[in-house]
Amino acid sequence: MTFRDLIAVSTGNLMRMKLRTFLTVSGVLIAIAAFVSMLSFGAGNQAYISKQYDELGLFNTVQVYPKPDSGKTNNAILDKAALEKLSNIPGVNLVYPYDAISAKAVLGDSSINAKAQALPTGAIKTKLFSKMLAGHSFDSDSADEAIVTDGLLRDLKIKNPDSVIGKQLLLEIKVSSIDSGLAHIFLGMEDRVRQLIETTEFDSLFHSKYRNRLIRTEANFAMKSFMDGFLNARETISDTLTICGVLSAERMGRLKIEPIIVPAATANRFNSAGFSTDPANLISSMSSGSIFAEPGDASGRSFSSVTLDIDSRTPYKPIKDSITALGFRPFSFAEQFEEIRKAFFYFDLALGMIGLIALITASLGIINTMVMSILERKREIGVLKSLGADDSDIRILFLFESGVIGAIGAVCGILFGWLISRAASGVAQFYMTREGVPPMDLFALPIWLILIALAIGVVVSVVAGLYPAARASHVDPVEALRGE
Repeated sequence: MTFRDLIAVSTGNLMRMKLRTFLTVSGVLIAIAAFVSMLSFGAGNQAYISKQYDELGLFNTVQVYPKPDSGKTNNAILDKAALEKLSNIPGVNLVYPYDAISAKAVLGDSSINAKAQALPTGAIKTKLFSKMLAGHSFDSDSADEAIVTDGLLRDLKIKNPDSVIGKQLLLEIKVSSIDSGLAHIFLGMEDRVRQLIETTEFDSLFHSKYRNRLIRTEANFAMKSFMDGFLNARETISDTLTICGVLSAERMGRLKIEPIIVPAATANRFNSAGFSTDPANLISSMSSGSIFAEPGDASGRSFSSVTLDIDSRTPYKPIKDSITALGFRPFSFAEQFEEIRKAFFYFDLALGMIGLIALITASLGIINTMVMSILERKREIGVLKSLGADDSDIRILFLFESGVIGAIGAVCGILFGWLISRAASGVAQFYMTREGVPPMDLFALPIWLILIALAIGVVVSVVAGLYPAARASHVDPVEALRGE
C-alpha cells in the first residue's frame, strides 16, 4: 500500500465519520492547547528575564563581597588595595566599588532625602547604566553633573524626564568630624577635672576595685562627650550639580542603583569633609583602622561590595577562583541565571505533565474511535486483505489514521493555545498598565515549543492507535466477508 493510498483511505474514512472525528480531534486540540498555553507562560517569563539580563549586561557582571566574619582577624578587606588586585585579574575590564552617601537633594521647590552613588565614567558606559530615558551620561569623573533615576522623579512627582535636563540639583550632607568629637571632650574638661578632684577619695586609689571603677566612669564620660560632639555638632556640606541625564534603574536582585549618580570627584569632595550620617561609614573606618586618616585619604576606606565588568570571551571559573584566592566571595549573575533556568525547567516540567495528563485522557477517545472503526469496517478490512494487503498494511493504515487525528488536533491546538496566551497576555498587560507597572509580555511561543507540541500530539495519538491497529490486523478476511 503506497503513501498516497494511505492518505486517500484514511482521510476518506475520517470524513465519513465527521462527528466522531470532530469530537476525537477536539479532545486532542484541547489537550495540546492547554499544554502550549501553560508552557508558553514559562517560556515567556524565561525569555523576559534573559532579555533583561542581556540588556543590563548582567551576564558580564560579577559582584564581590567580603567573606562572612568567621572570628579570624586576617579577613580580607575590600579597600583600595583590593580594588587594584581585582583589576589585575585576567578578563576583568573594569572594577568599581559600591560607594554611596546619604544626602538631601533639592530640585527646584522640592526636596527629598536620597542616596547619591559615586561611579566612574567607565562604569556609566557599560550596559548596566545604558538605559537612558533622557539626556546623556557625564563626560568625566570631575564634571559638575549628576544623573538621576526615574525612581527619584516618581518620588518628586515629575512625569517628563526631559523637563529636568539642565536643571540644578543641590546636594546637602551633614558630616561629622573627629575634631568636633574631641572638642566636646575638652569643652567641659576644666569643670570635669574640678569635680573629679572634689569627689575622688585619694586614699581609695590604692584599691584596684575603686581605681578600675573610677577609670571606667571617666572613660564612659569621655566616650559620651565624643559621640555627642561627633553626631550632633555636624557641619553641612553642599554642592550644586547640573542634571545631565535620567536613567531607567531597574533593580535586579543584588544590584544596587541609587536614585542619584554623581562623578567620583564629587563623591570624594563629600567623603573628604568627614563622616556622613550613615553609621556604616564610621563602623567601616573603625574596622579598617582609618578613622584618624588624613582628610581625602581613601587608602584605608573599605566597601561593602565591588562590581566587576568582565570580558564575555573569558571563562568565568578562572575569574571566580582568582577572586576566592584573594579572600573574597564572588557572586555571578550568569550563575544565578543558570539556577533560574533550572527552576524554570522544573516549572515547565510540572506544567507539561498537566498537559500530558489531558492528552492521555484524549488518547482514550482515539482508542475508542479506532476500535469502533474496526467493528464498522470489517468488510473493508476483508476486501483489502483479499486484494493482497497483509497484516502490516492494515496495521499501518490504522496507525496512520490515528496519527492524522493527532496531527490535526496538534496543529489546531497550537493555534488555539497561541490565541489563549495572547488573550491572557493582553489582560495581564492591561492590569500592569493600570497599576503603573511597566507592561511586559508574559507569554512566548518559541519554535521548540511548537515542534514539541506537534511531536507529542502525533506520538501520543499513534501510541493510542497501537491496540486498535493490532486488533484490526488480526481480522480474518473470510469471516469478515462471510459476515457481510
